[in-house]
Amino acid sequence: MFTYETADQKEVRRFRIAQFNGRMATVKSGDSTVTGFVRSVLEQDSSIPPRWTITIVPSAPKQESKPIRLGARVRPFAEDYF
Repeated sequence: MFTYETADQKEVRRFRIAQFNGRMATVKSGDSTVTGFVRSVLEQDSSIPPRWTITIVPSAPKQESKPIRLGARVRPFAEDYF
């Protein structure tokens, strides 16, 4: 699990919407980028300005699909036309 802390209300709203809708969210923190499902969004009560701790469950990166290799076109009954 990846824990991320922020004070940006717009970002927190985006994470809450992603959590509610069951969508994946992407966080870019420094050099690393994490994509996954939002598990929790918790507000820290004792901090000023308000801060939130967001927990994300990273998902495995998608493997690139190889293009389907097309074979030679077979035209059944082609000899019937000649």
